Amino acid sequence: MTPRPAETAPTRVLPVIEISGSPLDRGRQYGEAVRPQLHAALGYYEEAFGHSAGLTWERVTARAARWLEPVRDYAPHLVDEMRGIADGAGVGLLDVLALNARGEVIYDKSFAQMEADGRTPEEEPAEGCTSFAAYGEASGDGHVYAGQNWDWRAGVADTVVMIRIVQPPEPTLIMQVEAGQIGRQGANSAGIAFNANGLGGRFDDAIGLPQTVVRRSVLDQSNITDALDVLCRTRAHIASNALLTCREGFAIDLETTPAGHGWMYPTDGLLVHGNHYQAGVPVQLAAAGYRPMSSDSLVRVPRAEQGLRALRGSAGPDESRKIIRHAMSDHLGLPESLCTHPDPRQPAVKHWTTLVSSLADLTTGDYHVTAGTPCDREYQHLPWNLYDGPYGQN
Repeated sequence: MTPRPAETAPTRVLPVIEISGSPLDRGRQYGEAVRPQLHAALGYYEEAFGHSAGLTWERVTARAARWLEPVRDYAPHLVDEMRGIADGAGVGLLDVLALNARGEVIYDKSFAQMEADGRTPEEEPAEGCTSFAAYGEASGDGHVYAGQNWDWRAGVADTVVMIRIVQPPEPTLIMQVEAGQIGRQGANSAGIAFNANGLGGRFDDAIGLPQTVVRRSVLDQSNITDALDVLCRTRAHIASNALLTCREGFAIDLETTPAGHGWMYPTDGLLVHGNHYQAGVPVQLAAAGYRPMSSDSLVRVPRAEQGLRALRGSAGPDESRKIIRHAMSDHLGLPESLCTHPDPRQPAVKHWTTLVSSLADLTTGDYHVTAGTPCDREYQHLPWNLYDGPYGQN
């Protein structure tokens, strides 16, 4: 039986946290603020890794340790921030690193021990998401919009927080993250938005950077070319899609893989990306008979495009937000629809849902999110403007 979403949901808002100071101080403030959520995240992932891969948490952190030196070599200040998070939350550094490299751990090709134990590794679906950028002809009110539905495990819903990081001389950031993560999706005071989607596919096992480190490094940049340079010059460990939008009215999508990148530009000011390769299938995957890991992405992308085309008729930001929320609430293919709901046919530990539907107005600096599925929740207007403070660009 296919589930139907509830018509209304309990009133809920995402926690908002602001941190500043040195990397270590920022981390401690962060860890102290999210201590309950971070411990809940550790409990969930211990169960999830045990269910999908037969790994104890000790083995997960042992695998995560592979990324400590590469991250320290590339961004030592982010290791300091993670160390501060661990101190503030009362956990170990490798616990925090594992939360930041959860995707890399599960996609790690070094499953030799599991196979030796007689277990067949379970192919983990890519982290779901549907991202968009709309401006110019696609935006009836003339604003530049960027956002996404972030679809991931329902079990971490209560660990999601909104964080504002004041870190001069780098731009001030606003991001939606799982507690303890140093980077994911968001926007900065330079007017750059970063939205991301998992792509799937296994490449060689040469060590690369975790996605949270890459994404944070992108948002730490003050102009679009430097942000692109991060994506083009770093080697991430797993494939991921990156949609960059800037308030001047420009967007570009990069399908980044350890082996190479593909890219796309908007059509008439609108760009939507899901969890399959849209710019071109990498030759390594094509040779192996590539098939999209998230087949529902083939439905979600055109449905989002169809819904977002209504923006052309918008008379102002209030109407635009309603149009975007309605578009991102589409239920064709429920439960694995654009607005994703848990599938009761799966065990609870594997339930997926839209954790956050986000919308950044890069023209005004207003940032809106839903604390869960957008079909039954109104946008939460964050208390910060992207361009507030001495490091904003207004």
